[in-house]
Amino acid sequence: MEPAVLGGKLASSLVAPLVKKLFVTGGPGAGLVDRPVRLDRLVSFRGERRTLGEREVRGLAGKLVTAALDSPGERPFPPDETEAVTTALASRLLALGDLDMDDVQAVRLGHQELSKQLQVRAPSATAGLSADACYFLDSVTEWACLHILEFFTRRSTFVARSLVEQARWHAELIAKVDELIARVPRPDARDTAFERRYLPYVADRHNHLTIYGLDLRDSPDRWPLEVAYLSLEATTEEDRAPLPGDPAEPERALRLPAEAALTAHERVLLRGDAGSGKTTLAQWLAVTAARDGDRMPYVLPLRTLIRAGALPSPAAFLTAVGCPLTPPEGWAERVLGAGRGLVLVDGLDEIPAAERHRTRDWLLALIRAFPGNRWLLTSRPTAVRADWLAAEGFRELTLAPMRQDDVTTFVRRWHAAAEAPEFEVRLLDSLRTKRDLARLATNPLMCGLICALHRERRGYLPTGRKELYDAALTMLLARRDRERGMEAVELSEEAQLELLQRLAYALVLSGRTEMAVGTAEGIVERALPSVASAAGQGDAATVLRALVLRSGLLRRPGEGSLDFVHRTFQDYLGARYAVEEGHLDVLAGKAGDTQWEDVIRMAVAHARPGERAVLLRRLLAQDTPRLTLLALACLEHATALDPAVRAEVEARAGALVPPRSLEDARALAQAGALVLELLPGPEGLTDAQAHRVTVAASLLAESEPNGALAVLRRFREHPSLTVRRQLVGTWERFETRRYATEVLDHLDRTGLFLTCQNPAQRSAVAEMRPWNQLRLDGPHAMTDVLACVPEPDTLQELLVAYNPELTDLDPLLGFGSLRHLTLRECPSARGLGRLTALRLESLTVYGSTDLAGLNELDSLRKLIIRQQLPGARLTDSLPTGAPLRHLYLGQEATKATGLRDLSHWGTLEHLGLSSQRATAADWAEISRLPRLTSLQLHSAFFDLSRDALPVLPGVRSVQILESRPVDATGLASRFPHAEIELF
Repeated sequence: MEPAVLGGKLASSLVAPLVKKLFVTGGPGAGLVDRPVRLDRLVSFRGERRTLGEREVRGLAGKLVTAALDSPGERPFPPDETEAVTTALASRLLALGDLDMDDVQAVRLGHQELSKQLQVRAPSATAGLSADACYFLDSVTEWACLHILEFFTRRSTFVARSLVEQARWHAELIAKVDELIARVPRPDARDTAFERRYLPYVADRHNHLTIYGLDLRDSPDRWPLEVAYLSLEATTEEDRAPLPGDPAEPERALRLPAEAALTAHERVLLRGDAGSGKTTLAQWLAVTAARDGDRMPYVLPLRTLIRAGALPSPAAFLTAVGCPLTPPEGWAERVLGAGRGLVLVDGLDEIPAAERHRTRDWLLALIRAFPGNRWLLTSRPTAVRADWLAAEGFRELTLAPMRQDDVTTFVRRWHAAAEAPEFEVRLLDSLRTKRDLARLATNPLMCGLICALHRERRGYLPTGRKELYDAALTMLLARRDRERGMEAVELSEEAQLELLQRLAYALVLSGRTEMAVGTAEGIVERALPSVASAAGQGDAATVLRALVLRSGLLRRPGEGSLDFVHRTFQDYLGARYAVEEGHLDVLAGKAGDTQWEDVIRMAVAHARPGERAVLLRRLLAQDTPRLTLLALACLEHATALDPAVRAEVEARAGALVPPRSLEDARALAQAGALVLELLPGPEGLTDAQAHRVTVAASLLAESEPNGALAVLRRFREHPSLTVRRQLVGTWERFETRRYATEVLDHLDRTGLFLTCQNPAQRSAVAEMRPWNQLRLDGPHAMTDVLACVPEPDTLQELLVAYNPELTDLDPLLGFGSLRHLTLRECPSARGLGRLTALRLESLTVYGSTDLAGLNELDSLRKLIIRQQLPGARLTDSLPTGAPLRHLYLGQEATKATGLRDLSHWGTLEHLGLSSQRATAADWAEISRLPRLTSLQLHSAFFDLSRDALPVLPGVRSVQILESRPVDATGLASRFPHAEIELF
């Protein structure tokens, strides 16, 4: 029975009163106070205003059914189902109380959809009913819903609330449209349509990462990027302004997530070693940008672009990288012109040096023509000089080597993807305990190889770099083409190596990382006559195709190009061929080129003992620090070598280790990880040498945290304060808690400040043995300071610097043993007078701290003030009852007071004064200090004639800070028993 037919049987005059009884009567107005007014509050059989129960609702349902049956016409269902239909209709009407909507939402939904909602919420109502009864039930439910919605629209609150809802909806819609227009401006519909195709294409093309070695034994050879991507860190060097009175501090490396490199800077030059994840990062940025849709990503591998000759204009970006999509004419320029582009230029180091200036000009032309976009350029660390793009606003970042936590994460993900959990724990144990192995696991490539080898060898791992590569090549070259469904060309491992190393050496010689397929086929064709096992497998094209498919070392990045899966394999195999062909002169001649460093190291590994000696002597003959260190690095791979050559290399390097100056220490650190094995322990070193060794190790903390920590750990018992200060000062370069446990907690605390700069360091302090000297830099709430000192009575000296959050000094009273306090640039600090109970012995204040209450600290023996004192005389602000022995007044402290009443403190033994000129009255005050033995003065104090200066026979030491020449010999008569020093 159709609802229209049923409507003829059920007059509105009958249905409307019955429906109305289902709902409570609302008051006038828009009903905004209690919004939203849900249906479960409107029905009369639920809530506080209940007037009907389930029995009454069933009665209403019965009246509706009876009215339909009493109407003229055929009966809609058998008579014996009347009771069941009535019960089912009542269940559906009662389901109104379960709907999570209000009347406005119900009307917007419509009577048919509302009926379906009731049917869904009372699914058992039709159980056992015939088809006719079910059809009647659905029809009467829909008819009842039509009258229910009619009832809603006649309620006094409905129209007002509908208008309010519409106004809100329109406002939200307008705001969203405005935001969409602002965020994603579209010049025309064609651009919009194309970008809807282009962004998913980019996301899909770059959303995978090949993990070499995973393709063994039916393991997956690629991961989705979401699973494979490991968030590494990028570092940048940044100057830090020293605190007033402190010596200049060295540059510090700041860390940030690599994927956030373009968040704060539009232009970034990202450096990273081979296998460090530069290309993977570019892929990740492209995928995330494509999914967010706020910028149009372009991934431009330079090795592909440079082969075409002229570097592409924006209109040719997609064609140059083989994108099959054709954009609307002028689309790329419109994107870049609107500042919506994300241009990711990958692999500056993979093009010849002669091409890099052309590439730089091309890139800068694009940047100047299209400002406002974001640009990323990746390169190996030594491909270009440090300031290569600095003048153009590029921020230089370096991908940091994987930390121990990163390696752990990578290993776990690898084994999860490879479905080999039984090897995970064993490999992690090996990486933590075997230093040689851990040194290799510094980037995703080597970690992947180590994981694959560990699994393939059922837990056995090689220990050296050459052995690792040899094992990896054996593993990769043993693959067979099982999944491509094409006839396999059988090539032995030896044949593959012979061909691969010829291709690698050709690339090394050309300074490129990519060659045309035709060029590669020519190399293979010339090699085939001498590679018997490959000669019978087909022509050069067939053999090369098999090599690409089956070796695991070559790939086809474009239709007509060929390259190695990673530069590391190219260098390794190129070095092997150079040695086999006796090209030692070529290798030595290229030693000055940083791109050849890895080739030369691997050449030493492949060479015979006599060849190693020749090559190493050629490196030493050039007599440069870098090549001497390169020769030293090569010794790692020289298993057998003439002892005289080894001794000569070690002797020449001995001039660098241990370093003879701080500059030498910094230069030594640039040699990399091998330096850590050469740095001596504390035995036999002077304090100065020990300090320089710890400096060199500290500088390697970013690239080799485990090795650097191993070196620094050897010095944790060293007695030198300078060495201990270096160990404390390098804390931020390491993992906070581990460094605190293995180094800091073992240090002798005597005379040593521990500096805390962040919450993690404060937390670590709380777990260490007590420190009696603590320095807190930056904003720290005093409650946090108290929490990081679990034994407050052990703290004797506290320095608080650059802390705007330090206001009330009362919390310092919790440190009952505090005797020495320094406040540097704490402008909000108040309440010095309340520290009387601490019985401070020394106080240093400079910046703009409120000095009110200073005169109440009558326990002070040492006072340093570097800001202007209030009052007209020193006794107006300094504590007159304090037994001061040491007083320094600097930074115009005496501008208003002069030295008036200085002689009040007859206990003074050491006096330091600023650059203010002294009067005869000031010298008179100084001469009345009976115990004065030491003076530190500025040269301006001696502007008076020598005859006007008093004779001070009790002074034993005079230090003069010169701003202009001072005749020290002329002062000898004024200080007859003093040693006079000029600074």
